[in-house]
Amino acid sequence: MEQVTAVVVAFNRLEKLKTVIASIEAQTRRPDRLIVVDNASSDGTGEYLATVQSSLELDVLTLSENTGGAGGFSAGMARAYNLGADYVWIMDDDCYPNPDALRILIDGQRDAVEKLGPEVPFSCSLVLYTDGNICEMNNPETTWDWARLIASGSRSVMVRSCSFVSVLFPRWVIEKHGLPYSEYFIWFDDHEYTLRVTRACPGVQVLDSTVVHDMGDNKGVNFGLIDHKNAWKFRFGIRNEGSYRLHHESLASYLLFFARVQVVMLRGRVERRLRWSMTKQLFRAIGFNPRIAFPSRSSIG
Repeated sequence: MEQVTAVVVAFNRLEKLKTVIASIEAQTRRPDRLIVVDNASSDGTGEYLATVQSSLELDVLTLSENTGGAGGFSAGMARAYNLGADYVWIMDDDCYPNPDALRILIDGQRDAVEKLGPEVPFSCSLVLYTDGNICEMNNPETTWDWARLIASGSRSVMVRSCSFVSVLFPRWVIEKHGLPYSEYFIWFDDHEYTLRVTRACPGVQVLDSTVVHDMGDNKGVNFGLIDHKNAWKFRFGIRNEGSYRLHHESLASYLLFFARVQVVMLRGRVERRLRWSMTKQLFRAIGFNPRIAFPSRSSIG
C-alpha cells in the first residue's frame, strides 16, 4: 500500500493546529505519518508538540527561525520525501479536512492518471470558508479545457495552479521538479510551484474532497486593499510574483504585472507611501531569482 505523509506547517496558531491534527487523525483513509513543521512558534506550540499523544506516527520538525509558509513547506516536503513517502499531503495550520478528504483525493489522483496519463502532478481539494462559501483566497486557476474530466464522468476539474491548502503530490513530482522556493517566505510560493509542475500536464481539483480554511476575512489578493496591517504580506507577494513574471515568463509579462499593480493601487486609493513601498518590491524582483532546491538523497529511508 502506498505510503502517504501529511505535512502541516505551523506558526503561532496552537488552538487551530490542535483542530487540524484532530481532523487528520479522523480521516477515513489515515496518512501513514504526520509531519508538523514548527516554524519557530512562540505561543506554546513547541511544548504542546513535545508532549502530545497522537494516534498517528508523529514527526515534529522544529525550525530555528520562522521561514514563512514557503520555507516550512519546502522543509516539510523534503522531510517527507527523505522518509520515503509515496504521496505528500500538505496544508496550513488553519486547514480542517473533512473526514473523507484524503481518501477522495487519492481516488481522484488515480482516476486522473488513468484518464490523462502518469504525469498528473497533483490533486487538490475544494477549499471552503468557515461559513460554507468558497474560500476566495484558494481558488485554483483552471485550464482552458477544465471540464474535460467532468465530461468523462469524473468529479474533478483540470487546473494549472492552486494554493497549498490540501494538496496531494506524488513522490515523483518532488524528485523531478524539486521543492518550493523557500526564499519566497510567504505568498506566491504555492502558485509558482504548481505552475512549475504543470508545464507538461495539468493537476486536478477533486470537487468532493473538501476542507475548511479557518482564515481571517474571506478575501482574495487585491492590490487595492493594501494597508499598514497587511502591507508586509503584499511586499513579499509583489516581489515574488514580479520575480516569477520576469525570470520565468518574459519581460512583457513583468511589465504588465508592474502596470497592473500600479493601476489597482491607484484605483483602491492606497496611501502614497505604501504605493512607493510596493513599487520598490517590483524593482527588487529584478535581482531576485532563487534556484530550485532538491531534497537530499542521502537520508532517504
